[in-house]
Amino acid sequence: MATEKQREAAKRNVRKAQAGAEKKQTLKNLPAKTRTALGKEAAAVRRGDEPTRRELETQARELDIKGRSKMGKDDLKRAVARAKGS
Repeated sequence: MATEKQREAAKRNVRKAQAGAEKKQTLKNLPAKTRTALGKEAAAVRRGDEPTRRELETQARELDIKGRSKMGKDDLKRAVARAKGS
């Protein structure tokens, strides 16, 4: 049988885990305009109007762009456009 101290520790651990899970839900904590913009961008990718991050990274690899693995999607877009332009 668990002691009172063990039960309190278990309750604390559960509360910590729940708080951590709540913090992980970052999208719903963003401003409405940002969520809308992200949704529009995702829809454009699904329609095929915009390249996916993976496709951009493949292009960046072919163009031998340095630091591509650390870049976000927008950075990759700019870097690929710059490399293709020059």
